[in-house]
Amino acid sequence: MKEIGEKLKEARESMGITIEEAAQDLKLRSSQIENIEEGNKDAFKDIFYLKMFIKNYSKYLGLDYDEMVEEFNEYLFDFTSKISIEDIKKAEKEQRKKEKKLKTVKIASPYTIEKQQQKQIPKFLIIGGILLLLVIIVYVVVLLATKEDDKISNTIVMEGVDINEFA
Repeated sequence: MKEIGEKLKEARESMGITIEEAAQDLKLRSSQIENIEEGNKDAFKDIFYLKMFIKNYSKYLGLDYDEMVEEFNEYLFDFTSKISIEDIKKAEKEQRKKEKKLKTVKIASPYTIEKQQQKQIPKFLIIGGILLLLVIIVYVVVLLATKEDDKISNTIVMEGVDINEFA
């Protein structure tokens, strides 16, 4: 990383550009430019932003930014390949703990509050109730129709009978 920073610093100085001018043109802080030139990767929270800064800074200075990014990638590979398996496992455990904490914390914002579902009657009860109601209606209609038929048939029978026969 120091070699990358030194190349960038040499290019900037040979062009007569101050750190403040470069920072202003790239919309970075002067301290960020200084940290890049010193090879201080720990000053950056995210390694991908550092990579982007190196690319933009190289482009700004007229250097081959693809070559600089490739050199940075090689540095990262060398750096990350030295991490022990135990450190990787430890980092995974910490990550899982953080994820569990995030899952248990609920944000109480009006935009994220889950609406409670209203209690709903199950569909099979609704359908069963409708079917039962239909059966009752059909039964009543059939019962009324048979009573009407009995009255009509009794009336017809009574008309053909002499009432005096029963007296």
